[in-house]
Amino acid sequence: MFDFALPWLLLLAPVPWIVRYFTASATLSRQSALQVPFIEAMEQAVGTSGNGLKNNRLWMSLIAYLAWCLLLVSAAQPQWLGEPVPQQREGRDMMLAIDLSESMLEEDFELGNQLINRLVATKVVAGDFIERRKGDRIGLILFGSQAYLQAPLTRDRHTVKLLLDEAQIGLAGKTTAIGDAIGLAVKRFKAMDNEQRVLVLITDGTNTAGAIEPDKAAELAAAEGLKIYTIGIGRDRSQRGLLGQFFGGGTPAIDELALQNIAEKTGGRYFRARDLTQLSKIYALLNELEPVEQDSEFFRPVVSLYQWPLFGGIALLCLLGLLQRRRA
Repeated sequence: MFDFALPWLLLLAPVPWIVRYFTASATLSRQSALQVPFIEAMEQAVGTSGNGLKNNRLWMSLIAYLAWCLLLVSAAQPQWLGEPVPQQREGRDMMLAIDLSESMLEEDFELGNQLINRLVATKVVAGDFIERRKGDRIGLILFGSQAYLQAPLTRDRHTVKLLLDEAQIGLAGKTTAIGDAIGLAVKRFKAMDNEQRVLVLITDGTNTAGAIEPDKAAELAAAEGLKIYTIGIGRDRSQRGLLGQFFGGGTPAIDELALQNIAEKTGGRYFRARDLTQLSKIYALLNELEPVEQDSEFFRPVVSLYQWPLFGGIALLCLLGLLQRRRA
């Protein structure tokens, strides 16, 4: 759509005619004192007529006025407005901390009538969650005996999901350092200026390693305004059946009290996922608790066109100068 940024400047278009009108009488009065009775005879002798001079003056006046109008149009800043484009609002900074300890190998989740381990279940649901967080910056922390930053905060959700899919059990060690994972998240968030900071921590056990206790890490997170949602993943021992109780009895139980304490201290919530359906519902609830910002602001790309009437006006002024030199 064509538009002017300063359309009121176009109201100055008749100014030259107004000035000419109010100054014409003075000009005539000065000229009347210098009347030459035989001027017409002299013009005829040299082959110049009064009508010719009047026509030249008229054309030069029109050229000058057209140049004035073009310069006014340029000063009014003509522009072409493109179609409205949605402007992405600033979303949340969100980290996912995924437990990669050996206990995540336990196959107590079911997908398509087949048993899958806890990490695969996490990848299935968390991957879809990542894809839905359009507008947020997503990061990924993997932790076992130690915590590692696998993906810094980024809007490249596809890469974060790919790195999550490539995560393997034991990559970060066999034990569980929950406190270190929270501490690493606090450190990464501290360098960011976004006030909407969220950590989703998924584990199936108890803090058994690391340099910092989960309670202390939660206090640090609360001080930095980091909200933590904790998810305890995996079935209870009583739900594993006889074989699971005999052969999976070494799997540590989830320290639900510690996870609840972490969530409460930081203003988050604790969830328990015993199957894939519950895990999916938890992530759906997280989308409600921490909604994605909707595109409600738009901007229009602007292409400035002032240079074309400006060049036209300058060209006409140059032409006017040449014509006046030829007359002289």
